Amino acid sequence: MSASATMPYFIKPSVNLSAAEKEAAYALAHQQIVATIGDETDETIKMVTINCLLKTHLPYYYWVGFYLNRGDETLTVGPYQGTLGCLYIKFGRGVCGTVALSQVPKIVGDCHALAQGTEHIACDPNSRSEIVLPVMRKDGSLLGVFDVDSSEVASFDGVDLRWLERILTVFSL
Repeated sequence: MSASATMPYFIKPSVNLSAAEKEAAYALAHQQIVATIGDETDETIKMVTINCLLKTHLPYYYWVGFYLNRGDETLTVGPYQGTLGCLYIKFGRGVCGTVALSQVPKIVGDCHALAQGTEHIACDPNSRSEIVLPVMRKDGSLLGVFDVDSSEVASFDGVDLRWLERILTVFSL
């Protein structure tokens, strides 16, 4: 996919990686995240660091960020990198809301194949695939969800899931 009138000029189109390339990119990103975060306790600093370093090292990341649990079964947009995110998402609505409610990660190979408005919320029509994971605090409470979108179909798999679960443990330590 190349930049077009529908894709903002300042956003690079996604470029999928092979499994081996993903492993190497995640290993480097993880190393840098751990080194940068260190003993940091501030959740916002952890979120912005994770977003920045993952988007830097993984070229299929079109949008990356957190939706935060603010109570009342609503997620609000938190720190992210990419185009404008949805501001509010009700638990149970779309992929992020479903993951917030179930606390089970979800990989979507083609967002456009989902029922729009219920199974998927199209904040940006260029998002074609995504992975969403619950983010848990040390006390077991739901901080929110971590959402990554790609402008390519089928960008996410078990490699992404395994590495992201490992990276997101920084909130439960």
